[in-house]
Amino acid sequence: MTHLRPAVRAPLGLPVWIYLPALIGGAFVIAPLAAMLATVQWSQFWELVTSESSVAALKLSLKTAAMSTLLCILFGVPMAAVLARSHFRGLSVLRSLILLPLVLPPVVGGIALLYTFGRKGLIGEQLEVLGIQIAFSTTAVVLAQTFVALPFLVVSLEGALRTAGTRYEAVASTLGARPTT
Repeated sequence: MTHLRPAVRAPLGLPVWIYLPALIGGAFVIAPLAAMLATVQWSQFWELVTSESSVAALKLSLKTAAMSTLLCILFGVPMAAVLARSHFRGLSVLRSLILLPLVLPPVVGGIALLYTFGRKGLIGEQLEVLGIQIAFSTTAVVLAQTFVALPFLVVSLEGALRTAGTRYEAVASTLGARPTT
């Protein structure tokens, strides 16, 4: 009769070996941040951060981030609800297409957006006729941010909706709530 030795476990119940790749991954994220903090000229930091160009860049970043967040909520919440609560042919294909920007290299995503909204793009050409130019504008930045962020919202909210189930909606309907409330 052979006795199997139990795996060595750390205090949290995880195998000890798992801490090495976790440590390497943490160093991969923390090292560039530490390097940046070490090379910043702290004596000039406040002057650089409060300069006119820095303040303008910050305002533009906040503006585009707010607009893309609004678009993500406006389109992402209904998309997540459809993916979580619907059952139809092609649902998995639709989910894959929605999540595709998560795995696309940034250059490919940029080219795809340019082919869609650029001057000669699928939609951009029609907008150009109307006098609306999106390429190389603040609107283009908002669309690019939305293109990248929307799948993150959809995948996390879809998971939350699936996990929550429909029992709360069922109870609410017995209390008189409509499906649209």
